[in-house]
Amino acid sequence: MYIRKQRLLTPGPTPLYPPALHAMLAADIHHRTEDFRKVYRNVLAGLKEVYGTQGDVLCFGGSGTGAMEASVSNLFSEGDKVIVCSAGSFGERWIGIAKAFGLDAHVVSAEYGDSVSPEQVADALKAAPGAKGVFIQASESSTGAEHDLRAIAEMVKKTEAVFIVDAITGLGTMPLDIDGWGLDLVIGGSQKAFMIPPGLSFLSVSAKAWKKAESAKLRHFYFDLKKEKKSGEAGEATWTPVTAMVLALSTALDYIRQIGMPNLVRNAQMLAEAARAAVGAVGLELFAKHPTSSLTAVRPPGGMDSGLIVKAFREKFGAIIADGQGVTKGKIFRIAHLGYFDFPDLVGVIAGLELILRANGQRVELGSGVAAAARVYEKNLTT
Repeated sequence: MYIRKQRLLTPGPTPLYPPALHAMLAADIHHRTEDFRKVYRNVLAGLKEVYGTQGDVLCFGGSGTGAMEASVSNLFSEGDKVIVCSAGSFGERWIGIAKAFGLDAHVVSAEYGDSVSPEQVADALKAAPGAKGVFIQASESSTGAEHDLRAIAEMVKKTEAVFIVDAITGLGTMPLDIDGWGLDLVIGGSQKAFMIPPGLSFLSVSAKAWKKAESAKLRHFYFDLKKEKKSGEAGEATWTPVTAMVLALSTALDYIRQIGMPNLVRNAQMLAEAARAAVGAVGLELFAKHPTSSLTAVRPPGGMDSGLIVKAFREKFGAIIADGQGVTKGKIFRIAHLGYFDFPDLVGVIAGLELILRANGQRVELGSGVAAAARVYEKNLTT
């Protein structure tokens, strides 16, 4: 038996940045001391810098879904008309949250693997005049597709609606000009491009969104944007924070600022381009019509359950990749590119994929996918 290192190759959670993991060992620190306030201020400043916004960025204990809920409960009133864009399981999550809080959700749908078009949103805004909000994913990680945020934002900002973006897998993998495009709330999560474990979520808030919050009547307690803003200005979290995670995030943000957010995005874009080239070279097809840079969703060979490929990666190589979700389970497998991933990580995945396909009777020339990926990497080194 050969050595098999476990490798996390899913679109969340993602590989951990080692110094951030080490920073968690200092978690025996009291959260109402100046020592911790110094760390927390660094986190809030770092989030604002990597988000690239002049608006507020808040941090919550809880997964990204908590910040999604906060965006609904703090900005709307029961019965408010909203538009929800849905092209996958996380779009469906927006629908569920909106309905749970009694919003009048007008759903704009696209099939799994496709994206909601700007034209669909334009039609929805005309059909639902007076809509108070538009909800969307930047990157729909259940399908590997991305939405044209910039074009959609242009339409939304001409209305009274706030544009709320789940960018949990979009931050750090695709360009997001929050202020320039008019993205009113942008949600992130710790276990994605931020390279630390699950447990924290982030939310940027525009001036337009703060104004909307003034008239909102939905009830909330833990996820209170106004309280969190006030606490953050004093260098504290409103409630007892996950101190180990805050320490990890502070270290990870220092690293992201060191390499630069644009370079983190370019890293994901290069890996995605290389993965797409490799997939084509071994005779497989992409699932998404408008693929995102955060991950690559791939159709297995005809007649093969993608779960067999996922299982083979785990058993043969100790590598964890993701199967499809919901209706795509068994029909696609997903390889991530966000966060602490580099090109050698991708080479290992593609080489493993070639071996798995051959073991299942597919005619694949060893090295064909790796060579295709390498050519993309080489091209990006010279451009």
